[in-house]
Amino acid sequence: MDDRKELLKVEALETTFFTDGGEIPAVDHIDFSLKEGEILGIVGESGCGKSVTSLSIMGLLPSPPGKITGGKILLDNKDLTKLSEKEMRKVRGKDIAMIFQEPMTSLNPLFTIGNQLTEAILIHHKNWTKKQANARAAKMMKLVGLPRAEELLKEYPHQLSGGMRQRVMIAMALVCDPKVLIADEPTTALDVTIQAQILQLMKELNKRLKTAVMLITHDLGVVAETCERVIVMYSGQVVEEGPVDVIFKDPQHPYTQGLIQSVPDMRHKKDRLYSITGSVPKPGSIKVGCRFAARCEFATKKCIEASPKLYQTSDAHKTRCFLHEGKKVSSNDRAIVESTRT
Repeated sequence: MDDRKELLKVEALETTFFTDGGEIPAVDHIDFSLKEGEILGIVGESGCGKSVTSLSIMGLLPSPPGKITGGKILLDNKDLTKLSEKEMRKVRGKDIAMIFQEPMTSLNPLFTIGNQLTEAILIHHKNWTKKQANARAAKMMKLVGLPRAEELLKEYPHQLSGGMRQRVMIAMALVCDPKVLIADEPTTALDVTIQAQILQLMKELNKRLKTAVMLITHDLGVVAETCERVIVMYSGQVVEEGPVDVIFKDPQHPYTQGLIQSVPDMRHKKDRLYSITGSVPKPGSIKVGCRFAARCEFATKKCIEASPKLYQTSDAHKTRCFLHEGKKVSSNDRAIVESTRT
């Protein structure tokens, strides 16, 4: 039994963009939770709502046009959606922090690394001196594996390599000991070797500091190596959720199956890599029915006319597909279903 404290709970979150062309729902009734020391992966194609979910949690949605139109975001039972911007600034960085995709654009080129690291410290620890803040910043730089930390604090972002800048971003996010860390595609702009180092670093810091991590990525290999649980998103909805080993061993939603089949496997030689046909629908374009139906080889008339719920198929496994309505489905069951459709 997992008795770890629940730090973050998202309930029926709805995020909408109000444009000249009308209302565009980007996140549609998302539910999930994150426990102390847990690493939760959120995966899906570009445009499925992953980053909008993270920006909603952080209170960083561009407004206008974005707005949270429903649901709750509970951090230690405090609803972040009810906080003013002034109150949110006290939470952001201290209790919940974020690592952004591109470190070069996230760091201000006009300020030294030291200025940018100590800013958050001095905002949240008003009784600290600049000397204390610099000492804390240097300590965090060393913690994330950066050499000559004191010297680097005096340098500017353009003087650092991509991997070093990303380590600075991690140090900046962790400098005030947040309970929850959101990492939005933290290795996208880095080469493979540096990616592995950054992911290993995040795992080590997660174990050492007991920080809960929400890792947003499109890379299933990263999820398999790093996360305990995974949420698969599609067109603003959760389509599957469960422990990583369960999802990879028994993917139940056709979209998850497609994502896993799309990953190259060195053990088997293939003339052609598998790909899911079509693309993610435009947000708000599908009013009724399963949003994956147009791309799904198992779709029936019911999939187009009715919207599936998120069915509980086992104690820790949920999937949004009519194939699993009203029953617990095993791999053998699905093989039979697939054979009847081919």
